[in-house]
Amino acid sequence: MKVMTFDTFPLFPLSAHLMPGGRLALRIFEPRYVRMVKEACANGTGFGICMLNPKGDKLKNEHIYPIGTYATVVDFDRLDDGLLGITVEGQRCFKISDIQTQEDGLRVGKCEWLENWHNPTRADNLDLARLRLQEIFDKYNELNKLYSQPQFDQALWVIYRWLELLPVGAEQKQVLLADKDCVNAMRFLTQLVE
Repeated sequence: MKVMTFDTFPLFPLSAHLMPGGRLALRIFEPRYVRMVKEACANGTGFGICMLNPKGDKLKNEHIYPIGTYATVVDFDRLDDGLLGITVEGQRCFKISDIQTQEDGLRVGKCEWLENWHNPTRADNLDLARLRLQEIFDKYNELNKLYSQPQFDQALWVIYRWLELLPVGAEQKQVLLADKDCVNAMRFLTQLVE
């Protein structure tokens, strides 16, 4: 019998999504998120990056999709406009079972860890997806600067980066992320790229 393990940590809802091994540059300005980042850095912990559900009721905390990625701060800086700039890296996926709202509006989720996907044993059909991803990295310097060593030779890394970049709805991404492995995500991706 599988034993579920839960952890509780702050949630940072965004319109973008982050997957394991992915990096994202963020501007932090709301006091609740400044506090969240300060506490994460001071304690050597992280927080959950979650996709926003525009149809969900914010008062009931239904505006946050349940599957997210735990992220840690890997770099920070004070930006030209005086705001805090951070770079986060995705570690592993989780599913939210409960959300509480703190006094300053910061949401904290009780989360169950999801099993990581594994590199697919066969990924021949990802060749075009790899090539297109390299082209995107070459074209967009701000994306390229986030990764000192892009792993285009790793099928799962390519799949995760595409899931972050694809202009498809968060609902569709949630369906793919709910799968136990990356087979459907790889199939979806190869059809879209072709």
